[in-house]
Amino acid sequence: MSDQRPIRIDFICPKNAGRSQVAAVFAERERARRGLDDVVEIHSAGTRPADRVHDEVVAAMDELGVDLAERTPKFVVLEDLEESHFVITMGCTVAEFNPSHYGVESRVWPLMNPEGEEMDLVRAVRDETEQRVVALFDEIEAIAEDRAAERSLSERVVDAVSSALRADSS
Repeated sequence: MSDQRPIRIDFICPKNAGRSQVAAVFAERERARRGLDDVVEIHSAGTRPADRVHDEVVAAMDELGVDLAERTPKFVVLEDLEESHFVITMGCTVAEFNPSHYGVESRVWPLMNPEGEEMDLVRAVRDETEQRVVALFDEIEAIAEDRAAERSLSERVVDAVSSALRADSS
């Protein structure tokens, strides 16, 4: 049977105060919308975290009814990435972490840094991030469906073997 750990996503940007926070919020929303709460684990971190989420990012997300003001940027822990399925970087690199060595898929999302930018640009980054997260969750949902089908097949095989063993012992 295949690995049934949660599908872990790590969103990483330099300060963990903009793009990665936005991506994590949209990922949390997609996870809930698709009923994948028990299937997907979401993390965000930064290579050089800021003290707080950027004000313009908080404002842009507030327009959508999402409060980022209480979120705290945090450092990426490279060892934790070994457990990840998807490492998404935005404006930084985790070159010291070799994703392929651990079977981790690494993707670069070339999103502009919204820090200090006009609200129109911040909104554009927010909206592009949302589109990318939705597309990522289309992939993740397919992976989750494959896992469920594999588990169902495995359960049927175990049931058949159990029934055969019971019949032999009678």
